[in-house]
Amino acid sequence: MKILIDIDHPAHVHFFKGTIRHLSDAGHEIMVVTRNKEMTLDLLEEYGFHYINIGDHKTGMAGKAFALLQFDYRIFRIARKFRPDLLVALGSPYLAHVSKLIRKPYISFWDTEDANLIIKLTSPFTDTICTPSCFLRDFGERQVRFEGYKELAYLHPEEFSPDASVLDELNLTVDDRFIIVRFISWAASHDVGLKGMKNPVEVVKTLEQYGQVFISSERPPEPVLEKYLLHISPEKFHSLLAYASLYIGEGGTITTEAAVVGTPAIHIEANANGEATGTTSGNFLELRDKYGLMYFYPDQDAALEKAVQILENPHSKREWQQKKERLLADKINVSAWMTDFITNYPESCHNYQNERDSQ
Repeated sequence: MKILIDIDHPAHVHFFKGTIRHLSDAGHEIMVVTRNKEMTLDLLEEYGFHYINIGDHKTGMAGKAFALLQFDYRIFRIARKFRPDLLVALGSPYLAHVSKLIRKPYISFWDTEDANLIIKLTSPFTDTICTPSCFLRDFGERQVRFEGYKELAYLHPEEFSPDASVLDELNLTVDDRFIIVRFISWAASHDVGLKGMKNPVEVVKTLEQYGQVFISSERPPEPVLEKYLLHISPEKFHSLLAYASLYIGEGGTITTEAAVVGTPAIHIEANANGEATGTTSGNFLELRDKYGLMYFYPDQDAALEKAVQILENPHSKREWQQKKERLLADKINVSAWMTDFITNYPESCHNYQNERDSQ
């Protein structure tokens, strides 16, 4: 089978890397199309994946609107030459549109309930929508739910083991306490109207009383914070996250990543009404309310208070590791599930629908 996969973000590289390897090992032919965004190309190179770069990532609504037509056309030309049997992505409007032009099925994976614009551009053209079981939106008969999160496609223990050599790069040991802070660019279409930390300097200065602070940032930080910027090989970031004493930041994906590797995780984000956005995310609610692995707040004051409480507890890391084990007992290796679902499509979809109807 020939499969066309669209990768739009560094997190998508991680999401698909296990599935690409499993499918390739089984003899399927994979074509990856991508854009130049942050470390996306570096990660694809690091993992040895062949890809076609169709252009630079666009920012702003005008740029994204133009890119929609531009990237649709470029991917259409690639697809017409490659002749895929199936198109797969994590919420790609480009593949959704191209799938209808070439009359081939498109499977879309979703985990962000409030990405309303992308959903509107994508959903009408999507054949199958795969979501976590806790996903709050209902897409009807096309929706297939799996018992996991997208982050468990690459951070499930069967797919990931922390690499302690990352600590050597930063002159750390497994006994050192350190905190990872994340700033995002707020340039994504689903970030419009949202806000995060009001005073990043205060956050860092408060946290460094409890351990070394490392900043991961999509945007240039204040000059006084530049010395905290993290400089490691991008493929080792999740290993560092697994050894951290705490993660706190504006990045929703990294918050979930921290939680599933057993690192205390705090998310800071508010909508235009000043409400925590985590209340509209099924995986955030489940990770907080069922497993106690994550917290989310609309402002940094409440978030910092919780962070200090966690850091002042000498047993917090051990407690989070125990919570993680309870989570993993309930969840699946999402990468293995994706591989099976794609390999056996559309029968896999029909089987799921029959099981759902019989319940």
